[in-house]
Amino acid sequence: MRSVIITSFGGVEGLEVRDVPDAPSPTADRVRVRVRAAGLNRADILQRLGRYPAPPGYPQDIPGLEFAGEVVEAGDEVRRWKVGHRVFGITGGGAQAEFVSVPEGGLAEIPPNLDWAEAAAIPEVFMTAHDALFTQCELQIGERVLIHAAGSGVGTAASQLVHAAGAFAYGTSRTAEKLERAKEFGLADSIAVAGNPMQFAQAVSRWTNDSGVDVILDLVGGAYLKANLASLSTRGRLIFVGTTGGANAEIDYSAVMRKRLRIMGTSLRTRSIEEKAIATQLFAQHVVPLLASREVRPVIDSVFKIDEVRAAHLRLESNESFGKVVLTMD
Repeated sequence: MRSVIITSFGGVEGLEVRDVPDAPSPTADRVRVRVRAAGLNRADILQRLGRYPAPPGYPQDIPGLEFAGEVVEAGDEVRRWKVGHRVFGITGGGAQAEFVSVPEGGLAEIPPNLDWAEAAAIPEVFMTAHDALFTQCELQIGERVLIHAAGSGVGTAASQLVHAAGAFAYGTSRTAEKLERAKEFGLADSIAVAGNPMQFAQAVSRWTNDSGVDVILDLVGGAYLKANLASLSTRGRLIFVGTTGGANAEIDYSAVMRKRLRIMGTSLRTRSIEEKAIATQLFAQHVVPLLASREVRPVIDSVFKIDEVRAAHLRLESNESFGKVVLTMD
């Protein structure tokens, strides 16, 4: 099979497309999927740079955390999936190849209204957003959510899910242009943050009449911590999803204690097979029907062929993308 290969750590010149041994034939509860498209994520860039190795048991040189395709073979313990089923899902690595073998619990059925590229743009960002907002933070109707990097894949997914749940989404981004485009996905208000993060804390105070937001979905990290704590309401929840603004920061314990805050972190990639299956099941129950009805939808920035993987990485690294960058395998 053909796949993306990381031949050396560093720049995009370390990426190649090569013929490699096929993904193993499935046994037990494993399913072999013919990948038609795969999403590109920041984790793939970090893996290429040598900063984020795949978990044990996954290919170390084939990136890819999400995919869409059809079942071509199933193990003898598989009960749900048959050959020909259109499926999408997440994995710890190896998705940017023509075939991938995964546990049956890591798959969900693609609604018929989605094509391959649209389907591949969904699993990682919508599962991450749904798990963070509803499973971890227990978001309720009428609550207010602040989403950092609102124009990212996770950001646009989160905005839509918040809106669909009857809650209120606010957003930040480094550029006003991205926020203008993000309005259609349910943002009640937004602010472009240039330099001082306390800008968004002051905006939150205006938007909420000094009450603060109930939940913050943070894809930026350390640089925003002080302003995040200032922006949260009493009993607010802060969940870390990314660290593009740094992984270290000083914390004001008194603010956390006074407001009785909850601070959490999340990552789908490092979870066990069982935990991923639970996240996938909840995604299938609560998000896939919204995708089928077009109440929420994937947001695609650009689509590249597998042989254009270097250009795809450069597009994502440029920070100019809005929504997902997708690779097609055909």
